[in-house]
Amino acid sequence: MLRSRRLRETVLLLLGVITPVGILAVNASAFVMVHLTQFRIGIAACALLSGLVLNGLTAWWLLRLASRTAPPLYREYRWYALGVATLIVLLTAAGGGYLTYLGLRDPKRLPDVLSVFVASFMILLPFAVTFAARRMAGLGGIIPVDEPAGKEKGPSPKRGASPLRRRA
Repeated sequence: MLRSRRLRETVLLLLGVITPVGILAVNASAFVMVHLTQFRIGIAACALLSGLVLNGLTAWWLLRLASRTAPPLYREYRWYALGVATLIVLLTAAGGGYLTYLGLRDPKRLPDVLSVFVASFMILLPFAVTFAARRMAGLGGIIPVDEPAGKEKGPSPKRGASPLRRRA
């Protein structure tokens, strides 16, 4: 089964590293649990920052998608769209940070259902919104990818030819 030398070395290396990494993880977890009241604010701040980044990237992508698929409508309501997107990003990120802070109030109740639910929601929300938006826009895949610069829809005009020039 393990005929490749590189595969055997990799398996042996992983087997040798698992235990020390596990010991470090358990000790770090125990340290955090003993000092949970001090870590609670930091973890909530990280949850807030994570929510701002993930939801902000999703909102930014949705606004770009809107500007490409409905340019006149987007131009007319651009400031409203930016304001609503900003408000949603700020509220969801602040809610995630606050609920994380609440969920970590009692170390005896960990793992806390609220913390697990909030963390799961914070991870899944941007992906779900992106997936739904891509489906509604008729785009495939889950991760938004821009079209390469050379690939544009429709025939490309000949080099040097003016699109306004009439053909005789």
